[in-house]
Amino acid sequence: MVLRHPDRDQIRIEGVLAALGNPVRMAAVRVLDGGGEHNCSSVLGILGVTAKSTMTHHWRVLRESGVIWQQPSGRENLLTLRREDLDARYPGLLDAILAGALRDEASQAAQHVGPSGG
Repeated sequence: MVLRHPDRDQIRIEGVLAALGNPVRMAAVRVLDGGGEHNCSSVLGILGVTAKSTMTHHWRVLRESGVIWQQPSGRENLLTLRREDLDARYPGLLDAILAGALRDEASQAAQHVGPSGG
């Protein structure tokens, strides 16, 4: 199977923002931002997703928008964040989006805890 990946100069801001606008895809990108290659199953486990079919669409959106590399390896696909390409096209964008996601998560967690601590 040949997977479509855009060249660096074909990556478009609207595609990247649309891909990262979904909470499941954003969570997957946060996992991949730790560096290295990850197989799909390991990312699914971290995200708590049990069905591979649930993620097929998300991987395609991330791949075709230029956010990730997805390379077949045996019966699995290896995923890598295209940080170098994204940083070259849109310097600071990925860092700002990931930092914003962390702030949103912390804010949401604080709202659930509330002032009484529980």
